[in-house]
Order: sequence, then C-alpha cells, then structure tokens
Amino acid sequence: MEKTFEPKDIESKWYAAWEASGAFHASGHGDPYCILLPPPNVTGTLHMGHAFQQTIMDALIRYHRMRGFNTLWQGGTDHAGIATQKIVENQLAAQGKTRHDFSRAEFIERVWEWKEESGSTITNQMRRIGASVDWSRERFTMDEGLSTAVRRVFVQWYRDGLLYRGKRLVHWDPVLMTAVSDLEVNNEEKDGSMWSIRYPASDGGEGLVVATTRPETMLGDVAVAVHPEDDRYAHLVGKTLKLPLCDREIPVIADDYVDKDFGTGAVKITPAHDFNDWQMGVRHHLEPRVILTLDAKISDEAPEKYRGMDRFVARKAILADLDALGLLVETKKHKLQVPISQRSDAVIEPMLTDQWFLDLTTETLPEGRAKPAGSPGGRKLITEPALNAVKNGDIKFVPENWSTTYNQWLENIQDWCVSRQLWWGHRIPAWFDEAGNIFVGENEADARAHASTPPVGVMRQDDDVLDTWFSSALWPFSTMGWPSEQAVNEAGKPVANWAQDQAFLPSAVLVTGFDIIFFWVARMVMATQYFTSKVPFREVYINAIVRDAEGQKMSKSKGNTLDPLDLIDGIDLESLVKKSTASLLIPQVREKVEKRIRKEYPDGITAVGADALRFTFAALGTYGRTINFDLSRAEGYKNFCNKLWNAARFVLMNCENYVPPAATNAVVAAEVSPSGIPMIALVGTPQITPAAVTEAERWIIARLHHTLVEVHKQFAAYRFDLLAQAVYEFTWNEFCDWFLEFAKPALQGTAETGDATINASQQRAADSTRHTLLYVLETVLRTLHPLIPFVTEEIWHEIAPRLGIKGDTISLQPYPRAEEFAVDIDAENDIQWLKSVLLGIRSIRGEMNISPAKKITLLLANGDASDRVRCEKFAAQIAFLARAETPRWLSADEAEPAAAAALVGELRVLIPLAGLIDKEAEKIRILREIARVESEIGKCEAKLGKPSFVDNAPAAVVEQEKQRLADFSALLANLKEQLRRLGEL
Repeated sequence: MEKTFEPKDIESKWYAAWEASGAFHASGHGDPYCILLPPPNVTGTLHMGHAFQQTIMDALIRYHRMRGFNTLWQGGTDHAGIATQKIVENQLAAQGKTRHDFSRAEFIERVWEWKEESGSTITNQMRRIGASVDWSRERFTMDEGLSTAVRRVFVQWYRDGLLYRGKRLVHWDPVLMTAVSDLEVNNEEKDGSMWSIRYPASDGGEGLVVATTRPETMLGDVAVAVHPEDDRYAHLVGKTLKLPLCDREIPVIADDYVDKDFGTGAVKITPAHDFNDWQMGVRHHLEPRVILTLDAKISDEAPEKYRGMDRFVARKAILADLDALGLLVETKKHKLQVPISQRSDAVIEPMLTDQWFLDLTTETLPEGRAKPAGSPGGRKLITEPALNAVKNGDIKFVPENWSTTYNQWLENIQDWCVSRQLWWGHRIPAWFDEAGNIFVGENEADARAHASTPPVGVMRQDDDVLDTWFSSALWPFSTMGWPSEQAVNEAGKPVANWAQDQAFLPSAVLVTGFDIIFFWVARMVMATQYFTSKVPFREVYINAIVRDAEGQKMSKSKGNTLDPLDLIDGIDLESLVKKSTASLLIPQVREKVEKRIRKEYPDGITAVGADALRFTFAALGTYGRTINFDLSRAEGYKNFCNKLWNAARFVLMNCENYVPPAATNAVVAAEVSPSGIPMIALVGTPQITPAAVTEAERWIIARLHHTLVEVHKQFAAYRFDLLAQAVYEFTWNEFCDWFLEFAKPALQGTAETGDATINASQQRAADSTRHTLLYVLETVLRTLHPLIPFVTEEIWHEIAPRLGIKGDTISLQPYPRAEEFAVDIDAENDIQWLKSVLLGIRSIRGEMNISPAKKITLLLANGDASDRVRCEKFAAQIAFLARAETPRWLSADEAEPAAAAALVGELRVLIPLAGLIDKEAEKIRILREIARVESEIGKCEAKLGKPSFVDNAPAAVVEQEKQRLADFSALLANLKEQLRRLGEL
C-alpha cells in the first residue's frame, strides 16, 4: 500500500471495475430487495440533496447485496418537460429563433439531440459518489417502454371514466405559456401595497369599500361578498354595486368564507383569477369573466381603454383612474406572498383554461363523463385504496409522523391537472374531430376503434403533453416492464421483463424528501395500486433537507451552496469564486457572494474524497427535518479514512511473513431471508477463526459482536447517524487506537526472553494476534463498505489474500453477522480495567506535563483481590504501554510518596513525581494558567450578571456562556489540584 491515502487515485479505478464486472446487477438469487431511484431531471446536475439521498440509498443497496438479497437499484432520469424545453428554446434564442420557426417534429428532434449530448451529466456524477445503480437497466421517462406505459394508463383511466377535459382554474406561467404544478411555484414574500377601493351602490348609495393587492383583477369582478352575520352590510346583500371603471353592475352576496373582522369585511370576487374566488363562484353560480390573456395582458373582456396592456402597466393606469374618480380610498404598504415560477421567474397567474384532469374527488362519476357512466368515482377507486395502504400498515413511513402529512393531503385532495402546454413530453393520446368531439386511444386507429360514434371529418391530435409527474407516478411498475412482456429503452435495447421483474414490486423502501410526498409518493401509490393491485413500496424513508452549517437554506444568491464534486475533488479559490458567481446577474448580489466565499474559503476547498463525503452524510442522517452540513466534519471523516488506511499499513507491516492456518472444512452459514429461505452463498473463501490467545483478542472480537448488533439494528431503523457512530467508535477508538496498541507488546514479545517455554507461549500469542489483526480488519472493511466503498475495496484487496479469501470485489462478499463473533464478558471487563489504568496514567502525564518518552515508576495502592489478579495478568502490558517500570504494590505499612494519583474504582495508581518534573518551572506555569482561567471566569460571571444580556440574548447564546463558565470552573479546580500535588514534593 502507498504511504499516504489519496482518494482520487482509487475512486475512478474501482468504480469502473465494479460497473464493468456487472457487480451491480441483480443476482437472481435470494429474496428481492429493490430501491427505486427518484429519477433526477435529465437537465440536472448533482447537488448536496442528491448526494445525501443517494448515499443513503447506496448504503442500503450495498448492505443488502452483501447479505445475499437479490438486489436491484433501479435508476433512470426524468424528461423534465418544462426545464428541458426551456434549455433548447434558450439555445434557439441565442440564434435569434424560437421553436415556432420549426415544425413540432423538428423541434422535438433537437431536444433529443440535446439529451444525447448533455443528458447524462447527472448520472456520470452519481458514479463519482459510488452509486451502485444497475446501469444496464437505466430508464428514461420518455423511452419507448415507459411511453407505452404512459399511453396505456391514460387510455385506461379515460375509459374507466376517471380522466376528463374541462375548463378549470390552474397555475399559469405567462412566460412559458403553460399550466404548472404547485411544486413548480415558489411563494415569495415581497413588499407590496393594499389598496382600498369604493364600489358605489347601484341605487346611488355609498356602497362599500373592498381592499385588494391586485386592483387590475377588479375588471373581472362578478360580485362582492360579505359575511352573512355582518350587520354592517346586511342591508346590501342581494342588491347590486357599480363596478368602477366598467359599465357593469355586480351583486352583493353573503358567504361564510368571508372573515368579517379582516380588512373592511368585504371581498371582491374574481372567479377566473383567484382559486378561493373560484370556489365561491361555484357555490353561488357566478359566471367567471376572463380579463387576462395567456401572456398576462388585459383581454377584450375588459373596457377598451385597458385592452392589450401588460397586467402591471394596467394596474398603474387603473389606480390612476380610480384616484381621479375619488374611488381610491386608501393605499398602504403590505407584505404579501407572490407566486413565482421556478422555471421562468414570472409571477404566476390563476388562469381559467381547458385542461385534462384526473378525477380524485367524486364518489360516483356524473352521467356523461367518459365511459362507463355512473361508475365509482376517483376517490373510491384511487384515493381510498391509497389511504388504506398506510392505515393498514401495507406502507410504513419513517419517521412515522410523515404518514399524517400523506393522509391529510389525500383526504383534502383536488382533481389533478395532468396536461401541459408544451411540445416536449408525452403527447396526450386524444384526438379531436372537426365537430370538436374527443376520441382517446393509444394511437389514432385505437381511438377510432373505440369511438361510440364515427368521427366527423379529419382528426387532429391534442397539442398538449402530460405533466411529467404523470409518467413519474408509474415509475414503480413501468420501470419493471409493465405493460409489455419485454420493455425497451429509447435505443430499443431490452431493459426489463414484466413477467420476471414484477418480483421487485413492491420495492423495499422509497428514499425521498418530504416536499414531494404529495406530488410523487401519493401518486405512485394511487397508480400502482390501480394497475397492479400492489403497493409500490413497503416503506418510505423521508430524508432530511440539507442546509448550510448555520441552518440556512442553500441558495446561489446567498453564496452558501456547495457542489459535492468540489468537496470530492477540491477546488481553488479563484475557480470557486468564478463558478459561484457565474449565474448571478445582479452586480450587488455577485459582489456579496464573492465576498462571502473569499472569507469562508480563503484557500479554496481541499479535496476530501467521495468516501469522506459519504460518511459525513451518513453521520448526519437523523430523523430530523433538516441537517446542517459543516465542511469541517467532512474533513474530519477524511481523517477517519486516513486512520483506517494507516491501520491497514500497520497490520500489513506486522503480518508481512505471517501465514494464517488454512480454512479446511470451514463453513460460512448462509443468512436466512425474511421469507425463511437461506440466501445463496456469495463469492469468497471461508476463513478460519483466530485462536484468540490473549484477552485483548477476545475483547476486540466481543466488541465487534456488539458493534455488529448495533449496525444491523440501525440499518433496519434507518438511523444512519447511529450506524455511523457505532462503526466510527469501533474502528477509530477500539480497533485503530486500543487494539493496535494492545497488539504491540504481543507482537514484540517473542524476542524478550531466551526461555524456550515462555518463548513458545509468546510466539503463539504473537501469531494469534497477527491472525486477529487481519481477521478483525477484514471484517471491519466489510462492515464499513456500504458507507465508504472505495477505500474499503482498495484495502480489502491487500488484506483478503493474506487470509486466503478469494473474490474480485469486497462488494460481493458476505456482510458480517454478529453471531459469527464470540462474546467474552470476562475479557471485556479485564480490558476495560486495563484501559482505565492506562487512561489514568496518560491523564497524569498530560496534566503534569511529563514527556511520553520519559520512563516512570508505578505504585499501586488499595484495590481488591480482582485488581491484584488483573495487575499480575497485565503487568507486562502496563509497563510496555505506559512506558513504566513494572507496577509495584505498596505494602500495608508503607507511606505514599508525593505522587499524582489516578483512581480505577478503589484502586489508586500512583506516579511518584520526585525527579520527573522541574517543580518551580511547573509551579510558575500552573499559576500563570490559573490567572488566565480566573480572568475568563470573571468575564463570564460579569456577562451572566447583567439582566440585559440574560433577558435579551438568544437562549442558545446564554446557554453557551453558562457552559463556558462551567468548563472554566472545572479547569480551575483541576489546576489547583495540580498545584497542591506540587506542594507535596
């Protein structure tokens, strides 16, 4: 092995080897274990959220693969209708063209060309973090097989009466000119105004005053609503008002929705441009008036003066005209939530348009809605089974509280708008004849064949495409080949077979974020149950959202985003600045971001490697809603990988010529699967268990047992933080620190004496220790592999051959089981005693500033019979590891010399100080330190003594100051004790 651990030298090598060897393919043996990758957008690049989520999934997949499950990580990408089309349209715009300069087919061909050239960026980046996806089965939501599934589902739902086309209010992007989903809308708080406008009564009375943040929509008002119990307006209910600036009268209606205590208690009703108003309009049978065009200009429904104006230009003109008429009562500043399109940054408009909807609300479909008329409605056929799946325990959420979110959404669900006004996507398989009749089929011939009446004239296909969430909702079964026996990708390559692959349905667990429980998780449950009668997955692990070290949302405009690949590879400061500010158009924002980056990363970002980044994510994987990512933790876990590397080098150097006993007739018990069937044995040669001659060997093997119990427990519970903590503690502290130390006296003991009998005994201990070093390290590598695959693979190929283990990769070796390692309570207790003695001695050395290289005298006092037995047993180890003379017990009548003492239970471990330290120099040092600490204590007490600080500072800051005071107080007591000991010399 190389002297230093360099991640970049091993990562690309091993990933290429894994993929080329087919190590990620399903084995075809054992119980199925499947995870579906939430398909990232084909336009996307790997961000911190992806890296965190995929680390969790990869750890689960590698763990179960090594346990012998028939493991499949099904990957693929989403065609991302709006985002992908926008990228290609931007490319055309740079050439002075739009998509309308091409036929639809020509434009789609250009999008496919872009996809082939640039659409694999994120999947290549996934390889960098070690994602062991079965790439031979990679799917794309517009490949041939998945497109077939999409058409089949649409047609079936339509023929079952669940899909309909109607004029409904939707979120509309006036720049992209399409409906968008709630998930594609950000509600941003902005400074705005609230305008109070008087609507005169038709009979000449004062009428009433309404308040609005969107005065331009008043042109589409069809009523003013008040609360039925509001005495102020009771006389106006049923009467009419003059709509300002319009030659129309509108009624005053009463509705419980109105909050009589908010504002003026009167609300203008614009059903065509507000979701709440739409519902009120339905209740009161109000005819909506559309006063905005699809590009957000004033329509011909408005007075002629405003027609063709941009909505915000019209707002100024309308306010000016109202003011001139004396109808603008008040203008005041107001904070408001403005819906902004994620894709275009345009302000979203509620727009009344013709769209396709999936019925999710009615119990029984009304007569005339598609066929068969009168069939059970969407709630009964789709929503209720999805609710029952969680209530009955067929699907479990982890953490469990997210099931409440899931249930609440389904219980209050609205019909799903599935159509989008784009060219890129799954074109809706519906045709219109010249009379406007609709015909649905998987193709035109199928639509004609199922027509109840012959089409009139020429048929044309609907121009709209389906929402990308529609195809994503089919992901659990469409990726497995449904509905075809043999599914193919966009290149025509077979990738799935429904007859065989439905064994992976339901998948074991879905790993996803809470923000798409509505848009994806629930819809997958609804679709999968409807078309396969199965749930799509057994468990849903809701992972946390990654924030920066201070808990702030990562944002390019804040300059606090991190690129996972920059952490893996490292990046210099100037490149980081350039990369972070490249997309920022506002100079002030760009300058602010650059300043922050130069302050936080003055030397750029040092490479930590994929393994360290993965371990960091695992260590942060709690049940919390968010996690704060601190780069220093990743740097710390790079040290962990380096510690493992150096430990392996120590083992190899001390086992260079050692050959362990042959593993003749040894058997590795197969793990029993959940179905009770033994798993098929994985590649690898069984190794013989070490003799474990020394207590230290028996202790480390027992500790390994306990660690593996915890590891398996936390994998099952999805507590990756506790899992990482358990393997870190064992690897760093118990193996790398303590066991390697305990091994040193055994390894060097063979040359200490010429006595043949003792020498033979020491040789057995040395050989057994070497065997145990290799044996435990090899087990540790397999235990760690799901979390840090690259470094464990590299080291394993050095260690495994020494034990006679054969295999091309650690990733196909059996995962260690706790029952393979014996528990030895006596050895654990003995070694715990030995550790306490050594820690006490080291603590004294540190406190008294005694050089680690200086040999010391050890005296023992008090204690009981067990202490004497253990002292005799470990005398040589204590002397070796503490760099001390052989410990000696004080006789009953012997006075204790001036010494520093450590307590181990009742046992006193004494280090006589005479001759070890310069008494006067040490006294000066301690007094100087006491003065410093007392000064710090004074500052803390002064701060905490001020009510202004205690009452006004954040609770966390006050608590931090109290902790500082407690720490300094403890340090002061320790220093004074050291001073007392010096006085005894």
